[in-house]
Amino acid sequence: MAKFDYTAVDQTGRELGGNVIAETREAAVQQLSQRSLYPVSVEEAGQSSGGLSLGGTRVPRASVDAFTRELANLLAAGVSLSRALGILEQEASRAAARARWAAVREDVVGGMPLADALAQYPRSFPPVYVAMVRAGETGGFLDTVLAQIADFRQRERDLKGRVTSAMIYPAVLATLAIAVMGFLLTYFIPRFAAVFAEFGGSLPWLTRAIVATSDFVVEHGLAGLVVVALAVVGVRRALASESGRRFVERAVLRIPALGRVVARFALVRFCRMLGTLLGAGVPLVTALEAARQAIGNQTLADTVTQAVDAVQAGSPLAQGLATGPQLFPASVVEMVAVGEEAGRLDAELVRLADSYESELDRQLRTLVALAEPAMLFVMAALIGTVVIGMLLPIFTLQELIR
Repeated sequence: MAKFDYTAVDQTGRELGGNVIAETREAAVQQLSQRSLYPVSVEEAGQSSGGLSLGGTRVPRASVDAFTRELANLLAAGVSLSRALGILEQEASRAAARARWAAVREDVVGGMPLADALAQYPRSFPPVYVAMVRAGETGGFLDTVLAQIADFRQRERDLKGRVTSAMIYPAVLATLAIAVMGFLLTYFIPRFAAVFAEFGGSLPWLTRAIVATSDFVVEHGLAGLVVVALAVVGVRRALASESGRRFVERAVLRIPALGRVVARFALVRFCRMLGTLLGAGVPLVTALEAARQAIGNQTLADTVTQAVDAVQAGSPLAQGLATGPQLFPASVVEMVAVGEEAGRLDAELVRLADSYESELDRQLRTLVALAEPAMLFVMAALIGTVVIGMLLPIFTLQELIR
């Protein structure tokens, strides 16, 4: 049996895409005809050059979130999985999402488990998502697991949104400061320098330093931009390697305020993911492996790797987490230990995630409250220094004229 990607047109003239499992291409075409579809192209998966490549088609995260929530609601209402997938395919507003849901439905109707069907599209359904779906299918509570996934993704999106919004204003101030300084150094100062040169005389040291900086920027500004661009490319390439990424992560974690926020963000993601997985019936070791991937920081994830080894050796989870105080403070380890002893580890982890998420929100607001005046002070200091430096010769202009 082989898998064939197809593009076809239905009786209403709508173009559809998906895949079918068949022994030959002719058998795949026959399957499509039996479904009242008129094939446009049918190629074996991985060999098509002109057909629709579902594996590379990007489905927006919002579409995946809506798919997860609506599928959970349909299954909870008693709708069969294949029918629910067909409903979601028809209701999809984007062509890429419609084609993806059609392909998933075809695989499920063909006898493939939903988790395996989703695992073919890791850009839309990451391994953690697939692991939870597989646990739900195995345990017979797929609708509950999908609802938990939808809730988790919603909280993740909200948390990332707060982090992003907290960084917008400082980023705008930094951009504005760079733009103003660029204008002063390339346009404003050269004109003043020309005026001072006509009068001759000795300029104050601050003015000379500013004029020299302006001359350097004007003469070598383009080369400087090229150097900055190359540096950005170099940093991106370094981040693509594990050693470079770890170096940057360790440097960020050493920054007093920022490092604490990064560690708390990783802790919230880990606790919420692990608690959700355990609540869905996923075994502890498997859940730890999945939650480790959700941390997003390899340096901090190493702590969880040690915890996984400890749990596999028979130690309690709290004892394994205690080896990483930067990610798991003593209070967190103690509460995890209490949750283990009481048999409610999943609920305790979710409660910890809620608690530390609120703390993280307060820390972000504090950082922003400190960053705003700090950026304004830096802007005022830079621009004020330039203005004062260019005004100093005016106070001695009469002497220069003489």
